[in-house]
Amino acid sequence: MTTELLQQVRVIDPVSGTDQLADVLIADGYIQAIAAHITDVSSDTQIRDCRGLVLGPGLVDLYSHSGEPGFEERETISSLLKAAAAGGFTRVSILPNTSPVIDNPAVVAQLQKGRGAEEAAATPQLQVWGAVTLDLAGKQLTELADLAAAGVVGFTDAVPRENLGLVRRVLEYLLPIGKPVAFWPCDQQLTANGVMREGPDAIRLGLPPIPASAETSAIAALLELVAATGNSHVHIMRVSTARSVDLIASAKASGLPITASTTWMHLLLDTKSVKSYHTSLHLDPPLGNPSDVKALREGVRTGIIDAIAIEHSPFTYEEKVQAFAEAPPGAIGYELALPLLWQHLVETGEFTALELWRALSTRSAECLRDKLTAIAPHQKAELTLFDPQQNWKVESKNLHTLSSNTPWLGQQLQGRVVQIWC
Repeated sequence: MTTELLQQVRVIDPVSGTDQLADVLIADGYIQAIAAHITDVSSDTQIRDCRGLVLGPGLVDLYSHSGEPGFEERETISSLLKAAAAGGFTRVSILPNTSPVIDNPAVVAQLQKGRGAEEAAATPQLQVWGAVTLDLAGKQLTELADLAAAGVVGFTDAVPRENLGLVRRVLEYLLPIGKPVAFWPCDQQLTANGVMREGPDAIRLGLPPIPASAETSAIAALLELVAATGNSHVHIMRVSTARSVDLIASAKASGLPITASTTWMHLLLDTKSVKSYHTSLHLDPPLGNPSDVKALREGVRTGIIDAIAIEHSPFTYEEKVQAFAEAPPGAIGYELALPLLWQHLVETGEFTALELWRALSTRSAECLRDKLTAIAPHQKAELTLFDPQQNWKVESKNLHTLSSNTPWLGQQLQGRVVQIWC
């Protein structure tokens, strides 16, 4: 193992709540020392001038989509992990909607076998969500205990579940297992054939609307079930409306032990962006109105919304070259999220660096009932080094992901990850 000295790097540590300039010595996969200045190092130490660079805990993605198994033309496990590493992520968690679905221990074992080969190359840790129901059909529960024993990080179908009797049963069954369960609250009857958030922009653009109540009514019902069952491992994913933030804030204020996340694109863009009809702006849930974006940002900044998820969703060119409403919803994000969030939230002064990094790292890990350690001597080096000033162009040849479905394709970005340790 090499020994590296990072000189005068900006160290952002959400665990200790510090943001400081320091020298950091890393050797044999551990942080050996951190101080204002480190001069006593061995002759074979690689010394790097890190003035202007940012060092923080490794980023943790709560949920994203893998092409493999089943849709390798979109993304393989290898390309997904390379893209995640290039984006600063040291832990990624994939959703179970692969083919076959991650609904039994054999599929988990298959993914873990492939993961072992990848991790030998010092790539991010791959974690998998187990399905709640067989084939995500919503009719028969999986063997939850067996999946937990096989090593899934938690449980989710990542599709709306309107059968509240089944949701209650899942909450009760998972109480003794102690793994998080994530729900996407959405009333599909209210959603109907909508593809855009209801409001004046949807009217102007002539796209079928989705009312905010499709999300908020489902969140309210889920919160009632959480209160009734006492399950303290419930995560509300894909929060996208201002009213949802209010409901979650009230639930937390009353002592309900829930966590929640929104996605990075819902923090950056709103319905006005859809005027381009770019199919990578077709998301599910849809982009919010400006008031939704404002509330989501404040929710993340204050911790009402615990974490920012990436929900990296790769699709082929052919799949996305359709009419806006017909294209599958989703966009890639691993290599773009940190630079764009930093540029639009930190550089503008709306977020502190600590607030953003906390929502992308330590609080994301906590939503998975895990934790990251402080950046301190004798701790494992699970770190991300980021250059907020580096300029680069978003092109297929510059991306590690196999897909390029993003509205930022062809644009110049500022900020890029330099290295991760994991």
